Amino acid sequence: MAGPKSSPCTERSQADSTHRLVNKLAAFFAARLKPGSRVCVGLSGGLDSVVLLHALNRLVSSTDIPFALTAVHVHHGISPNADAWAEFCVEYCQRQAVPLSVVHVAVPRCGGDGLEAAARRVRHDVFAKRDADWLALAHHHDDQAETVLLNLLRGAGIAGAAGMRAERAQPYGPRLVRPLLDVPRSVIKDYAAEYSLPWIDDESNGDLRYRRNFLRHAVLPPLKVKFPGAQQALARAADHFAEAAALLDELAALDRAALATSTGRIGLPGFNALSPARARNLLRFEWRAAGHRAPDSRWMDEALRQLATSGAQAETCLSTADGELRLYRNELYFCGPSPTVPDRPLLWAGEHELPWAGGRVQFVPVIGRGIRASSLADGAVFLRSRQGGERLQPTAGRPRRSLRNLCQEYAVPPWERVRLPYLWCGERLVWVGALGVDSAFACPPGQAGFDPVWESC
Repeated sequence: MAGPKSSPCTERSQADSTHRLVNKLAAFFAARLKPGSRVCVGLSGGLDSVVLLHALNRLVSSTDIPFALTAVHVHHGISPNADAWAEFCVEYCQRQAVPLSVVHVAVPRCGGDGLEAAARRVRHDVFAKRDADWLALAHHHDDQAETVLLNLLRGAGIAGAAGMRAERAQPYGPRLVRPLLDVPRSVIKDYAAEYSLPWIDDESNGDLRYRRNFLRHAVLPPLKVKFPGAQQALARAADHFAEAAALLDELAALDRAALATSTGRIGLPGFNALSPARARNLLRFEWRAAGHRAPDSRWMDEALRQLATSGAQAETCLSTADGELRLYRNELYFCGPSPTVPDRPLLWAGEHELPWAGGRVQFVPVIGRGIRASSLADGAVFLRSRQGGERLQPTAGRPRRSLRNLCQEYAVPPWERVRLPYLWCGERLVWVGALGVDSAFACPPGQAGFDPVWESC
């Protein structure tokens, strides 16, 4: 465990740093917070996240807009000290009177992206599932400079060279924000010294086998000797790249609007008519909009090659570690990784929602539509996957039809069919995601009902 050490900084400079950091936070959240907003801090226990939580906790009582503050610690289980880090975070949050959740995760060690990337992916999966409006991370100015240099060395495009964003959306979760991105680490250290804050040091931060550590300890120090403003220059470059990336996003949005079909998806003929540069730009735009990291150039070139030679009925699929690009009925689909479908029924006992295949099924109380509530009293109600041979009658007066025929009629893509949720009441099929309610269970006008809403991942 580490803590504040003697510093040549005077008490005045520490107080100035404290004032500067708190003002940055207040200005950042002033335009974002509403009364009752919920902010969750990703707390590793390191210096930066400890300071962020402490400073936000001070703002809770001083800001004009009251908000609820919580924290989450992701227990990766990689380090032998992982339990001690979690205990430190629990004790620190108890002293701060901030509710903390400790989430244990399993980090896959056999992926092609390496341990760092795998840990980041599972960590962000946890962040995306927090019950909050904002998920705050403590990345700062120095981190941004390292990220820009690392991404440039990886051969990233303009979006990657723009570094980390101060704010971005997460599917189904809180917006991820980095309110300290303009704050140098020296200011964060002064803040910790001013309030005598303890923190922990991750022993892996000195391991030069990790690329970011190598840049931080072996590359940037000598670089700053020859170029004293190197970190500031890299951070400024990130701002310039971000502006260029925003212009490219505007172009992609215009192309998308021009190519959108009646379903709102991108049509293949129009996409193939774009120049290669605009086609790549649109693919990157859609990939990030789906919550994925932009794929590398080799993947992009292969995607353009396959899409240019695909016929109208083709079902092309190209995958990355984050998701899949698919083609169905001449339209492009940007999907997450294929999720696991539950292998046993999930009993519904009136909950607002049930998890399903990486997404969820919500049961919304309604009047005069959806499923007639009283019709579900005749047996156990549960969700399960397709068993084979099911038939449904979405429209009264028309024959009961096989799910295969209905999926084709409703243009449900093949990869979606295998994970459709099926709602049963006893031995009777009530509802199928993307297809609707069986007419025998339809809610008539004026009666209480439930409207199932399936949100796939």
